[in-house]
Amino acid sequence: MKPIKLSEVEIEARLSKFPNWTLENGQIAREFTFRKFSEAVRFFNQVAEIAEDLKHHPDFYNSYTNCRIAINTHDVEGLSDLDFQFAARVDALKY
Repeated sequence: MKPIKLSEVEIEARLSKFPNWTLENGQIAREFTFRKFSEAVRFFNQVAEIAEDLKHHPDFYNSYTNCRIAINTHDVEGLSDLDFQFAARVDALKY
């Protein structure tokens, strides 16, 4: 089933449940900082598994111990429920 683009009101309502995520340039984004590079890499691999499972892939940036994830749904040129499913799975990770 094709994702449905969320309205601004729906986005704000959903985003309120994800206090660590921000709305930036049509994507939801979150930053993470780790103590060691190896922890950042382990986290990246966990995020990759989520992306593969959902078949929904984020923009992922890593600089030593800092990581940033940004995601939207390209098929709808905006945000969909899938983006928030992804955010929930990332937030549930133990890192």
